[in-house]
Amino acid sequence: MNIDRKGILYAVAAYGIWGIFPLYWKLLAHVDSLEVLVSRVIWSFVFTYVFIILIKQRQLLLEDLKSLWKNKKLFLSLLGASFVISCNWFLYIFAVNNNHVVDASLGYYINPLITVVFGMIFFKEKLSKLQISAVIVAFLGVVSLTIGYGEVPWIALLIAFSFASYSALKKQITLNATRGLVLETMLMLPVAIVYYIYIMSTNKMSFLQINWETDFILVLGGIVTAFPLVLFANGAKLLPQYVIGFIQYMTPTIVLILGIVLYHEPFTKTELISFSFIWLSIIIFTFSTIYESKKRIQIKRETANVDI
Repeated sequence: MNIDRKGILYAVAAYGIWGIFPLYWKLLAHVDSLEVLVSRVIWSFVFTYVFIILIKQRQLLLEDLKSLWKNKKLFLSLLGASFVISCNWFLYIFAVNNNHVVDASLGYYINPLITVVFGMIFFKEKLSKLQISAVIVAFLGVVSLTIGYGEVPWIALLIAFSFASYSALKKQITLNATRGLVLETMLMLPVAIVYYIYIMSTNKMSFLQINWETDFILVLGGIVTAFPLVLFANGAKLLPQYVIGFIQYMTPTIVLILGIVLYHEPFTKTELISFSFIWLSIIIFTFSTIYESKKRIQIKRETANVDI
């Protein structure tokens, strides 16, 4: 098996797991979404830290901590990233457990396009005419949905903007993906523990109070969070960015299918028109990304030939 196929398998596995996440979080529909979130933070930290020890990267983790301590800008960026990814996790869990799976799907369809716009605004990245067209078409899709609903699809937009913000903040942080997750969850850990103490004192806690199945699913949430991230990190190293960009649409597609087929959420003419705009924008965006990537490769080859 060559490297590219390994990378594709890693990426497909990661995005496939993320796609079926609604099946997992639905098992915790009887638990408050905020408790599911803090449990996810705590157990993600525990399992990723154990994993770091097992792969003998504890010393590297300590070095990362020292770098954070010395660099306030890096620390604030990671703290911001920790906060917005926690918001994203909460919104996704809330959406799944409150019958907004289709909205969650829309959010993750829109997210890559917002990420591109953030790149243009915050990192002075230039967009091609096709990429700008893709963003405009996606915007029209959101507008059509807003008009059809009579209200702004806040859940979808907040999911998209929170993850795009996370990506923008992470771009400034050069940390290993797994060690980065340890540090991100570690920063949110004090808040998670304080919240657990609070719900314990008010008898609103579900953990250790309902049944062993609920406890097991809450704890396993840490592994469920960390495992696809490790797969993704391996895949991202082996594949060009445009391939990763194409495969990532597996996640919202699977989520959308689950929302319509399994959970029977409405998908009326309004949603169809809006999603059609989004799908068209994705086709334009993907074509543009592949074209620009091949163009850059061609220019590099021609430059190399001239040098020879």
